[in-house]
Amino acid sequence: MRALMLVMGNELRSMVRDRTAVCAIVLMTLLAVAATLVSAHHMQSAAEHRVRQQRAAEQAFDAQPDRHPHRVVHYGHFVYRLPSALAAFDPGVDPFTGSSMFLEGHRQNTANFGDVMQSSLLTRFGQLTPAFVLQILVPLVLIFLGHGVFAQERERGTLRQLMLQGAPLRAVVAGKTAALGVVSSIFVLPAFVGLALLAASPGGSASVAGALMLGYALYLGTWCLLIAAGSALLARRRDALLVLIAGWAVAALLVPRMAPDLAHARYALPDRLQTEVAIGRDLRALGDSHDPDDPYFSAFRRNVLRTYGVSRIEDLPVNYKGLLAVEGERVTSALFNDHAGRSAQVLHAQNRLVSGFALLSPAIALRTLSMSAAATDLNAHLRFISQAEAHRYRLVQHLNQLQAHGVSYADDTARDAGADQRKRVDRAHWRAIPGFQFSPRTVADTLRGMLPALLALSGWLLASLLLLALGARRLEVAR
Repeated sequence: MRALMLVMGNELRSMVRDRTAVCAIVLMTLLAVAATLVSAHHMQSAAEHRVRQQRAAEQAFDAQPDRHPHRVVHYGHFVYRLPSALAAFDPGVDPFTGSSMFLEGHRQNTANFGDVMQSSLLTRFGQLTPAFVLQILVPLVLIFLGHGVFAQERERGTLRQLMLQGAPLRAVVAGKTAALGVVSSIFVLPAFVGLALLAASPGGSASVAGALMLGYALYLGTWCLLIAAGSALLARRRDALLVLIAGWAVAALLVPRMAPDLAHARYALPDRLQTEVAIGRDLRALGDSHDPDDPYFSAFRRNVLRTYGVSRIEDLPVNYKGLLAVEGERVTSALFNDHAGRSAQVLHAQNRLVSGFALLSPAIALRTLSMSAAATDLNAHLRFISQAEAHRYRLVQHLNQLQAHGVSYADDTARDAGADQRKRVDRAHWRAIPGFQFSPRTVADTLRGMLPALLALSGWLLASLLLLALGARRLEVAR
């Protein structure tokens, strides 16, 4: 143990003497601090903006005067999803998917106003976040700092001298690798401090944050082992640097970029126009509630008359137009949900295929883990869409029922001068409708969702450890 500490201390002192290494460490640490502060400020501003917009939307909805309930159906309402407690650490897909939805009758909209669609080209290129720094930049800096930990000793012929002084090879390998681990710890410290503060905020979870820290520790530990192994297996620093940079480019850039394209090619998702055309075709097949001769709604009218024991719509104790609106919304919403469910199945299939590429890139496993912990992944987005649609359906059907029972059929079909006033209902009815409340995943569900990615990262750590053991054997032979 003493030999290990001496080797680690000597390696750290060598880095301190190297001005390039010191500058790299200082700059990367400052970048990690800046990323944490900037991302936290950006997410706080986004949360405050969404709160203001949600409050304004609710005030506008409640401020509607006395009017016909179906007009309120078409007036619509905006709902917003507030960012999760850990979203500042990793915004995930949120900047692309949007955080708000417009709810209206006879239509199922999707989320809108993503940050990427409203920002400059610089923001579209990539936002500076702690996740981006730790996933992409830190491994690259570690490669430049550690590619020569063993190759340099072999080039200079000092490895044999180190062994002759009584330092076991195992201690030398462990000490130099531990030195890289210390440097990576310096890089992650600002981000982890920010993560701990985010976890302590309302809605945060210490256990989820702890699991996320473990994932990043496994990821950077894997890179430290891979860098040490590459330096041990290759005799020259130049070769080690080139091979490690190529490995970083493939694992951190190429595979994560190609995997979604391959998933899209394998599981093609219809675009917005194709979906709208398909929905319109299916709606025409369902029937037209405004056509008195439509087969489906003619049968519906007969069933209603039979249920109430009357022969004419005018004799119904309720407003038939309201019942027709209730039935029309039911069948169209079922159709919308069917199309949305099929789209969600395709997206999940794409995600599963992308996750499978974690065998080729630990960055994919870490991204999956990070977005899941921050509730900024596909599951969180689809959860928001589903809950917003359920709220829309309850809202519209509440207003349709209000038309059926609060407005008489005679007034609803009247054309005289005072008919418009008689059709109106008190605005207190829509003021009493509960607002939208997004329900995130439970902590237990989140941790279960993070488990496969943690196992994948653990597998990468074990594989890199075996590779380092092979490199240590190569050093023994070369000695």
